[in-house]
Amino acid sequence: MAAKGNSLHANFDVDYVISYRFTDTDKQKAAAGFERLIRALANVGLATEVRNGDNCSVLVFIKVASDRHLAGAVYRSRVKDWLHGVRPAAPEKIKDESLTSEPLTEAERFRIVYLLITGPSDEGGASITPKQGAWECVESVFPLHDHAFNKGWIKKWSTSYFLQIEDLDQIRDRFGEKIAFYFAFLQSYFMFLIFPAAFGFSAWVLLGHFSPIYAIVNCLWCVTFVEYWKYQEIDLGVRWGVRGVSSIQEKRIDFKHEKEVSDPVTGETVQMFPATTRLARQMLQIPFAILASVALGSLIATCFGIEIFISEIYNGPLKFVLVYLPTGLLTTLVPTLTTILTGIATRLNDYENYETTDSYDAGMTQKLFILNFITSYLPIFLTAFVYVPFGSLIVPYLDIFSLTVRPFAEHEGQLTAPKAGFEINPARLRKQVIYFTVTAQIVNMALEVIVPYVKRKGFHKYQEIKTERAVKRGGASPSASMNDPPEEVGFLSRVRSEAELDVYDVTSDLREMCIQYGYLSLFSVVWPLTPVSFLINNWIELRSDAIKICVEMQRPTPWRADTIGPWLDSLGFLTWLGSISSAALVYLFSNDGLGPDGTPATIKGWALLLTVFFSEHVYLGVRLAIRIGLSKLDSPGKQKERRERFLVRKRYLEEAMGEQASAIPAMSRSGEKISRETLEDEARNASLHTSRIEDRFWARQRNWEETVMIGSEIIKKHAPVAEGKKLQ
Repeated sequence: MAAKGNSLHANFDVDYVISYRFTDTDKQKAAAGFERLIRALANVGLATEVRNGDNCSVLVFIKVASDRHLAGAVYRSRVKDWLHGVRPAAPEKIKDESLTSEPLTEAERFRIVYLLITGPSDEGGASITPKQGAWECVESVFPLHDHAFNKGWIKKWSTSYFLQIEDLDQIRDRFGEKIAFYFAFLQSYFMFLIFPAAFGFSAWVLLGHFSPIYAIVNCLWCVTFVEYWKYQEIDLGVRWGVRGVSSIQEKRIDFKHEKEVSDPVTGETVQMFPATTRLARQMLQIPFAILASVALGSLIATCFGIEIFISEIYNGPLKFVLVYLPTGLLTTLVPTLTTILTGIATRLNDYENYETTDSYDAGMTQKLFILNFITSYLPIFLTAFVYVPFGSLIVPYLDIFSLTVRPFAEHEGQLTAPKAGFEINPARLRKQVIYFTVTAQIVNMALEVIVPYVKRKGFHKYQEIKTERAVKRGGASPSASMNDPPEEVGFLSRVRSEAELDVYDVTSDLREMCIQYGYLSLFSVVWPLTPVSFLINNWIELRSDAIKICVEMQRPTPWRADTIGPWLDSLGFLTWLGSISSAALVYLFSNDGLGPDGTPATIKGWALLLTVFFSEHVYLGVRLAIRIGLSKLDSPGKQKERRERFLVRKRYLEEAMGEQASAIPAMSRSGEKISRETLEDEARNASLHTSRIEDRFWARQRNWEETVMIGSEIIKKHAPVAEGKKLQ
């Protein structure tokens, strides 16, 4: 059995902590639920200790009762991997030998223990589902941070320019493959950005904006990066021993079956939900997409029109202030509307009744991507493909938005759109792209790291002030740490703090990177310094995400994965769309952003469509060529996979050859002379037994020496005489 990790020794050998909160629960009901919780944990071989928590809660500390029980759970998990093709060979049959040859990592240990807590009872778990059903008082289940490791991790990364594969291995061993894949993706993305950043800076200096050369190079880079990452995923999956792990699906507890049928392969009774019924429900995604597009699109388009009116038409008092009115409306209304639509998407995803967690997450990702796509990219699309081609036709009719600034106008002339002489502002699109690729990235990082830190510190300070005032009035409730044993004071204080932290969701970080990649793929031709901004941002992002996991969030449960999930499909879609939008932008904004000959009105629709058509087919051809080229390359992961398969074949072949060698029949003793007596004995024995013609056929030569002797006589007797001997 592998030694326990440092975090376990630093954390009193605690594997997991359950925060059991009974704020809004009847006392007797809470006590009965707590007894049921402890009993369920004990029934699956988990030892427990309880301590007082904050704000009407208790902390249940959990560890596996015996190493032997844990070894059995690990062995069963590895056998399951082998049966599903994740492992090339079965683990050693003796459990102790299996864990010695392949030591247990912290991530694997925490994952196995978490499945013992939350897994279904028919698979050996306690079936504890936080905040659901009978476990509504179970607020959270989380492992404890290894603060010594976290401190060293942050220090090392803050002094390193680039990450090595060993750093990713360390993340995998500590936090699991799912988070390791995110950091591997972010690291690969960061390394790939070095080239477009250098080329983009050169293009900004030498080629200017909307350069066809930059557009072509950027599209080639996007295709290469996405295809390389697919190749890299396979390599990392083999390296970490999780290739194909997505085939091991975890069933959702909320899955509702319609009937039970017999599996035609295994003969087992399985719960089933008809695929046709789910498909019919999934068709509701179409009206949802239309609803989201209309709702968010109308809001963004309206604010866009107001902003155009104020900045391009209005010429009255307070213009420098009123120009920020649309931004305020978007900042207030878009998050509200997005929250409402996200709630609808969640209900729709629940209604589709997915059987496994992975399929549920994939369906939810598709719906969220629609919302993120509209809110992130629609303003730039409106500027590029509505304001520029049709701005001179639309702007004179924007008087309807004069209602927003009429109270501030001095006379009607300040609200009247020009009937002639309106000129499109070619710098508008570039300013928008700069905002989304620089300003928005900085704001997002502040909201992600700094604001939660300040919020948490402020909340703790508020609690201290509140407690002090209560003490002065003599009405303070007993402190949670009042009865803590002296040797546990620091430890329990840290646990209570971690229990109040948020749960880390790697999907949100993947979504953030996917949206960022979209700006690069779709609109960087507008401002070639976009990859420079993202290169700087992502260097900081790698470190800030590590800090966020270590400081701002509970330690995540180490789930396994062999890919970044549905976001890979989103990257492919954005790459394809980028090949189209880049070509269209170059065509529309050539000649300093005023169209092919300086007047947007003379843009030819057929020329634009031909440009898009040609660009898309070049993209498809380049993608195919890159896939073929990458498939020819070798890698450490592929070598490891071939080596493991070779060793498996070699082992089974050696075992089979050993069995075959022991089964070789003993042949007749060599050197036995043939005489008249031996022949008479054989004839006598043959006459005593009824023999088949086949037996008599094989009995004429008793051993290989007789076969050689008779064969040689035949050869000597019938061999042709050489020509030289005939002449003699």
